[in-house]
Amino acid sequence: MSISTKTGDNGYTNLWSGERISKDDLRVDTYGTIDELNSFLGEAFHYLKSFENKRILSNIQKTLFRVGGEIASKSKIFTKPIEENDVEYLTSLVKKFEDTISLKGFIIPGKTLSSSKLDVCRTIARRSERLIIKLSNVEKINNNLQKYINRLSDLLFMMARFEEYLEDKIEYL
Repeated sequence: MSISTKTGDNGYTNLWSGERISKDDLRVDTYGTIDELNSFLGEAFHYLKSFENKRILSNIQKTLFRVGGEIASKSKIFTKPIEENDVEYLTSLVKKFEDTISLKGFIIPGKTLSSSKLDVCRTIARRSERLIIKLSNVEKINNNLQKYINRLSDLLFMMARFEEYLEDKIEYL
């Protein structure tokens, strides 16, 4: 089976749930940005110093496939939608990092290669969140998607600070 189906040559694509929509549709932009985030997380993984951060990123990447799949589903409920416990898992990780690193003000991002990779991912997560909000203004969207991506950007911020913390390179404004 080839990945080139040629069905998108005229600017349309199929959603997971079967509907055919324009490739410039907000829904496609939204799940495409989730895909972009997942790809950048894959790159960041290779630069991380912390084994714990690598484990967390691997779990997040798997969950982002669920996020993207749910956004790519319009008329059917996706197989495993994002739930409150997915949000709570990220919240608990943020708290764990906050207990380790006591932040004292505004941070200048990217003081190590690994933290800069995570900071880029954080900004893509924020863009994803804005797109999810736009989409939710025109269509019914699972509220846990927005919460999950919001919490993910918080977590990526803290993971970046932890990478800097490991090298004593957190820099305040």
